[in-house]
Amino acid sequence: MADLLMVQKSIASPGRGILAIDESNATCGKRLASIGLENTEVNRQAYRQLLLTTPGLGEYISGAILFEETLYQSTTDGKKFVDCLRNEQIVPGIKVDKGLVPLPGSNNESWCQGLDGLASRSAEYYKQGARFAKWRTVVSIPCGPSALAVKEAAWGLARYAAISQDNGLVPIVEPEILLDGDHPIERTLEVAEKVWSEVFYYLAENNVVFEGILLKPSMVTPGAEHKEKASPETIAKYTLTMLKRRVPPAVPGIMFLSGGQSEVEATLNLNAMNQSPNPWHVSFSYARALQNTVLKKWQGRPENVEAAQKALLVRAKANSLAQLGKYSAEGESEEARKGMFVKGYTY
Repeated sequence: MADLLMVQKSIASPGRGILAIDESNATCGKRLASIGLENTEVNRQAYRQLLLTTPGLGEYISGAILFEETLYQSTTDGKKFVDCLRNEQIVPGIKVDKGLVPLPGSNNESWCQGLDGLASRSAEYYKQGARFAKWRTVVSIPCGPSALAVKEAAWGLARYAAISQDNGLVPIVEPEILLDGDHPIERTLEVAEKVWSEVFYYLAENNVVFEGILLKPSMVTPGAEHKEKASPETIAKYTLTMLKRRVPPAVPGIMFLSGGQSEVEATLNLNAMNQSPNPWHVSFSYARALQNTVLKKWQGRPENVEAAQKALLVRAKANSLAQLGKYSAEGESEEARKGMFVKGYTY
């Protein structure tokens, strides 16, 4: 348990957050296609190398969530990606779920696969250098959510968390409440409170040690198709209300997902949440909201790698400042302000 506490302390450190690059090969392929590249292992490796070898990344990034393929990959000159991360004082993590499938008996909802064989896989990932894990399940407000789907999501997360801790990995608990829908922010708050109360009930049932987990919640926002957008201050108010009602202060860190918000929106909202002290470290675990402008700068060209790495540092630094409550959106590019919501997004 002491090792778990050391890992989460390192991840939940001031001014730092998590870079999520654990997209499945299929989703990584969509990213590459957006800049005209084929989805080959060579191209995926080149993109991941660009991200993971960015000089100075460890100043703003404390952990990186990897896809299984990436955990075993190396740079073109033979250095393991996990060693590149360690050299920057970044903790390597691993996505351990096996994706979403339809949940029989529900209202077109899904559940997450991956518990079978998880203990042996986790032990192997630990050997390869991973020190934390991630399991993403989703809840859809337009589909209900049904009591069955919420219970299934919570139970799966709790079993995964117990197995992870048993194998030396700090579990990131992620029940993503999708942005899909035209509901108001009050409805999101209601659903989020329900989901997190069930999650913590089942975490306790499974004897998960709260001090040795991290959370990856959605921010409480209106549905993406709702007629009125909420300000960062409103989103912070509703999100912190939900967290204070549902999350024990024993939990060390809350690392928000961006969920299709624009890069600037995700950073502004995080900044608003850090304007007053919180019982937990409140930070980020962003994928698209750290990578979007990086991809556009890179375009798959070796001569653009340095410019793309600089773009990653710009975004990482912006979110580092937001974690400290000191971010301003002045001078942000148009690209960084573009929303990235995709209906029914799969990871």
